[in-house]
Amino acid sequence: MTTTATPKPPTTVGLTTFYQGENQTHPLFRIEPGICCQSAREQASELMGYVRDMTLTGLMEGDQKLIWASHYLSAMAKALLDDAELGMMKL
Repeated sequence: MTTTATPKPPTTVGLTTFYQGENQTHPLFRIEPGICCQSAREQASELMGYVRDMTLTGLMEGDQKLIWASHYLSAMAKALLDDAELGMMKL
């Protein structure tokens, strides 16, 4: 009887940081290792949808808070995508 192991899906590596803080030298947030890369990519896509909506609303209504919030959410989405990419490359 032969058994074949099902390969584990790739996961994030936990190396990507975002929102560097003062002078871009102090990372405040880091993507956690072990998140399924597919889930991380889906979450990043969801965040980018919110970024798009918030940016448009902020521009149309002149709301700087929405524009800055979308800026930070886009950094989070990029970090998720970057870390998922690192996780997929390690296979």
